[in-house]
Amino acid sequence: MPRTKLLLFLAAAAPLLAQDGQQLLTRPPVLRLSLKQAVQLALAPEGSTRVKLAEEDLEQAESRADQSRAALLPDFEGSLQYQNETVNLKAFGFDFPKIPIPGFAIPTFVGPFSVLDVRASVNQTVFDFSSIRRYQASKVAVEATKADNEGTNDQVSDQVARAYLAGLRAQASVDTQRANVELSESLLRLAQQQKTAGTGTGIEITRAEVQLANDRQALLVAENDLDRTRLQLLKVIGLKLDNPVELVDRLAYIPMETVDPAQALATASQHRAELRAQQRREENARLSASATKLERLPSVSAFANYGDIGSSVYSVLPTRSIGASVKIPIFDGGRRDARRVESASLFRSESIRTADLRDQIELDVRVAIDSLHSADAQVKAAEEGLTLAENEVAQAERRYKAGVSNSVEVTDAQTRLARARDNRINALYNYNLARIDLGTATGTIQSMIH
Repeated sequence: MPRTKLLLFLAAAAPLLAQDGQQLLTRPPVLRLSLKQAVQLALAPEGSTRVKLAEEDLEQAESRADQSRAALLPDFEGSLQYQNETVNLKAFGFDFPKIPIPGFAIPTFVGPFSVLDVRASVNQTVFDFSSIRRYQASKVAVEATKADNEGTNDQVSDQVARAYLAGLRAQASVDTQRANVELSESLLRLAQQQKTAGTGTGIEITRAEVQLANDRQALLVAENDLDRTRLQLLKVIGLKLDNPVELVDRLAYIPMETVDPAQALATASQHRAELRAQQRREENARLSASATKLERLPSVSAFANYGDIGSSVYSVLPTRSIGASVKIPIFDGGRRDARRVESASLFRSESIRTADLRDQIELDVRVAIDSLHSADAQVKAAEEGLTLAENEVAQAERRYKAGVSNSVEVTDAQTRLARARDNRINALYNYNLARIDLGTATGTIQSMIH
């Protein structure tokens, strides 16, 4: 009978086991990511949304440059026209006199008749300074967009690095809270042993249980924060949010060489893509303003056409025309002057933005250097505080075992140890964040990560 029940249970559970096995097969594998790999995935063509949009902006800029160049290239057209018509000559002002011949008169209504015209034509701008300037401005705009793309890559790298660092901080917090739980469990066992040995009291056990409950709650909060930071990292990278991820790096202290502010500013001026892009935009505005001024100059173009015309396919004759035209701007109601004033103002605005960006870059570099120095000192202070707190807990635990003190001393030392651990995590996070800020401020964030 028991064997029959076992067989029935296995038969009923078989579909569920098969379903669980299928879920294990279809479940995405755990993605083990280093910071370098996370940045590479984000910068891939199918990665971050900002990278995709930057590529589209570049394609649009190149298309606008091609449109500007088209004004300087020949324009070929072909046409085929067939029409059958009648004409009232009086409508065109023809009023023929009457001829004094009986039965004869000049007709004023002509047709119907057919006209077939097959023709090819070409137009070519020979001399137009304004179009040349606009084409030059469009090429500079493409260069500005390329620099913007580089800036976008730096910004995405910065964003991914920050999200990854937040994940490392959350992972370190989870590890710390687990260590706090283990310590609380150990101290609870010690309190129970002291109570059994007759040297402890029930309140000490209760005090240890309260501390353990608090640490377990803190562990749950830390685990939830870890899940949230991992989801945010996946979103920044551009991966599916249901993909489990594991961060292979750890929150650590990586000493940096002394940073010279003057050298850092020189590096930022050379490598900051935002500055190069803004300089290109300023140059684009200058060329556009020049193009508007050059609209006042004459322009020369040539034209030609060749084709067959006749009343039918069998009666067409070749015809052609060729010539040149000169356009001299005289007066357009003031629109040209208004555009010139507007373009000059746009150029001045871009110049102001360039100067402001230089000041902002200097501010970013100096603040990042100060933050790095402060964070470095914080890490050293936190390491020293953690060592002292660990020694205090060890001494308090020995005193408690020896019956020299009660559990209050141990609990106080345990609380200070937890705070020292948190201080160390925060100091390491601030230090690595300052390193990222300095790399972003100097335009070397990608080389620093790679």
